[in-house]
Amino acid sequence: MPTKLNITTDNIIQSVTAYFDGQTEITTANLREWCNVHSYTYGTIRNRLVKDGHQSGRGKFDLNTAKQVLETSYEAPAVAPTVGSVQTATQELDNLVPDADDTFVPFGNFKDVKAIIKSKVFYPLFITGLSGNGKTHGVEQACAQLGRRVVRVNVTIETDEDDLIGGFRLINGETVWSDGPVVQALRRGAVLLLDEIDLASNKIMCLQSLLEGKGVFLKKTNTYVRPAAGFNVIATANTKGRGSDDGKFIGTNVLNEAFLERFAVTFEQSYPTPATEKKILLGNFKQLGWVGDDIDTLATNLVDWADIIRKTYYDGGVEEVISTRRLVNVAKAWAIWDDINKAVELCTNRFDDDTAKVFRELYTKIAGEQQVQQDLNDAEDKAYADDIN
Repeated sequence: MPTKLNITTDNIIQSVTAYFDGQTEITTANLREWCNVHSYTYGTIRNRLVKDGHQSGRGKFDLNTAKQVLETSYEAPAVAPTVGSVQTATQELDNLVPDADDTFVPFGNFKDVKAIIKSKVFYPLFITGLSGNGKTHGVEQACAQLGRRVVRVNVTIETDEDDLIGGFRLINGETVWSDGPVVQALRRGAVLLLDEIDLASNKIMCLQSLLEGKGVFLKKTNTYVRPAAGFNVIATANTKGRGSDDGKFIGTNVLNEAFLERFAVTFEQSYPTPATEKKILLGNFKQLGWVGDDIDTLATNLVDWADIIRKTYYDGGVEEVISTRRLVNVAKAWAIWDDINKAVELCTNRFDDDTAKVFRELYTKIAGEQQVQQDLNDAEDKAYADDIN
């Protein structure tokens, strides 16, 4: 049964515009679709829009006041879709497909993750792994390559149902319902990316039905939102949702077993191989405008440095690790100051003094050995040239 109309024209415009990705010119067919989804009587809604001067022609409506209302309504929610560096809410709704990263190199589980997203089958997946190894970035780049929309939510201990699902906001003196990022993803058939899910409290359980592919019931508006085709949920975390016993990831929580069970598969993401990581660094150097043999040597040194530290970390020899993200930061620091020692120093300052000292000395040794080997190679080449002459 259609519900009693208890929203204003501005509320209608806000909701219709959001539903059609910021589009302000709609047709009768569009309006009927919206009414069916939200259980409103088409005739009543149509008459309201006509009365307030929004009919622009036969079977056409111009919601030309929607932009301001829509932008305002998206300033209030505590959690909003995070996509690139968009500046306004309207842009967020129109640009949910991530930008392609020219420096991205596929590795690990990327092919499988991309296959799931491409299939448009509802198949929730959980990606776990150490910090800075490209878990979130890989999902975003898979969607960029496929032209799929992503609504990213950075989860914290404070994230609750109102942040995720939505709620009423006081706008211009009126109480207006504002969809949260989860509902936005549902309506658009987007990928809902729950980043750092293991930081969540038990309030994340409000997503139980969502993880079963059943949509969500908005209790406060008495409406049910079904997932559009292609909707899926992907969660990333440093742990498997069972907390961190070693204390490295303080703040992570033990997630409810019934919640975790609803994720169909779990991918364990490792750091890329040295060969892949070198490609990533060379791509970043090229983007920064640096190429040549010296750059190739520099990338090799950095990758070898990180690889040795990681092996030592896995063996229990050190308590810190150099992530792929940190290697890229070293590359950028070098491009800024043209001083590799300064770049390594600044990018290892986050570690305790003893660890940072060991890491810096190790890099100096690797770079020195590489230089010695290069000198030997140059000497052999010169000797060979002299013999020929």
